[in-house]
Amino acid sequence: MHLHLRVLLTLALALVFAGCAPRETPADAGVRTGTLIIGNGAEPADLDPQTMTAYTDGNIHMALFEGLTALDEEKLTPLPSSAERWDVSEDGLTWTFHLRENLRWSNGEPVTADDFVQSWRRLVSPAIAADNAYLLYPVKNAEAINGGSITDLSQLGATAPNARTLVVTLEQPTPYFAMLTANVATFALNPRVLAKFGAMERRGTAWTRPGNLVGSGPFQLKDWAPNQRVVVEKNPHHWDAASVALSSIVFLPTDNPDVDERNFRAGQVHATLSLPTAKVAGWRERDPAKLRIDPLSQANFIRFNTTRPPFDDVRVRRAFALSIDRETLARTVLQGTRAAATALTPPNTGGYTARAKVPTDFEAARRLLAEAGFPGGRDFPEVELACRNDEIQPKLAEAMQAMWQRELGVRITLTQSEQKIWLQNQQSRSYTLSFGSWLADVPDPGNFLGLFRSDGGYNWTGWSDPDYDRLIAEAEPLADPTRREELFQQAEARLLEAAPITPVFNGAATYLLDPRVEGWPPSQLGWRRYQLVRFRR
Repeated sequence: MHLHLRVLLTLALALVFAGCAPRETPADAGVRTGTLIIGNGAEPADLDPQTMTAYTDGNIHMALFEGLTALDEEKLTPLPSSAERWDVSEDGLTWTFHLRENLRWSNGEPVTADDFVQSWRRLVSPAIAADNAYLLYPVKNAEAINGGSITDLSQLGATAPNARTLVVTLEQPTPYFAMLTANVATFALNPRVLAKFGAMERRGTAWTRPGNLVGSGPFQLKDWAPNQRVVVEKNPHHWDAASVALSSIVFLPTDNPDVDERNFRAGQVHATLSLPTAKVAGWRERDPAKLRIDPLSQANFIRFNTTRPPFDDVRVRRAFALSIDRETLARTVLQGTRAAATALTPPNTGGYTARAKVPTDFEAARRLLAEAGFPGGRDFPEVELACRNDEIQPKLAEAMQAMWQRELGVRITLTQSEQKIWLQNQQSRSYTLSFGSWLADVPDPGNFLGLFRSDGGYNWTGWSDPDYDRLIAEAEPLADPTRREELFQQAEARLLEAAPITPVFNGAATYLLDPRVEGWPPSQLGWRRYQLVRFRR
């Protein structure tokens, strides 16, 4: 064969075989380059850890910032992070954190103990109005500062005698304080950067934009294209940068779980945020190695606006609570991926399981509704149930709508909104009936029950009960676990009886994960230490 023809034939065959070869997907390329791609649900409201209210925002914060401590995902025990160790005084009121010597911000500046002091003062400042300020309420004067009765921020019980020592004085013993300092809201922010953008006194400034944001975490912000992606890359200044295996992480704000699942099948992502329940059975049968169902320390409930009729009447709230068939919802709508909840606190929350339960009792529910003046649902106003436009809440809402109409004779309309609007409407009480959820900050019953104190930052129900407040306040600091649990049991029974909320199901993370991803253990709080994640080659 002529040499020229032979070369042409060889090139043609090479092109044919190249065309037949599988094209490299973004997930494949990510394994090759060390880029993790994650479906992260909603678009972040901001990248300020102190003003965040959504888990999906905090998921990004975990990569960009770092706290004094971290939590072991499975055991939920506190581990050294920015602090290499800490000491606690005999009376439990003074905690001394010793920072690592080589802590650096992503711009190369040293991270100091005073940076934590300034950050914590900002967190409790009324000017910032942070929903998560309550996490620091164990600290001396934190609650008084946040409430405005003390105006001098320097009175906060956190001082820095030197660059590597943070001394924290508490109002009362708080045995789980080291767990609180693993929450993203308590992470250090760079006060010099905040001051440059006027962010020490106000939220929503440009300090969180690419090129401006300075963090202390294992990754630094590279790009934030709203409603498209957030990209973080390895931070060379992190104290443990040598151990960080990933070069970058891409967070995709994929609101629709069906799209998230399709992206996974197409090799567009390594992990989804969630998996549509209707598709769980198929993955169980077809490819179970990629399916993850991890229990979460999470409560999912219906929230009543007790300041609006007809839910200003406890009998109406109780009627709605008793006419939810939770077991049927868990078995059918949730496809057995999540357990029915009869109490606010999930079972075995820090060793605590509630004795009080909300049963399903249709006859009692109808009787209560009649006593409230609505026999058989007659003259009951049409009310609206607000839900997030995710994969689960609208389906549950439709099933509960049918239950309430069948058992109580009431008509409920449904509205869906994106996460940000859904949260804002609850915060401002611009709702009558709404889904709510709470993912624990720490594995302690007080973290759930404390939500509904009269002054609780997340008590968006309008309900107030001085006796409930007293029980929570008395239980919180107790070192005696038996007495502490008993007080929480009494408080939970009171909450369920008054029904400003009613439980529906306990949480679980049901999602898809590429088997090539390692360092991804089940996490009861949902948080992820991304510096430990790597790819199996």
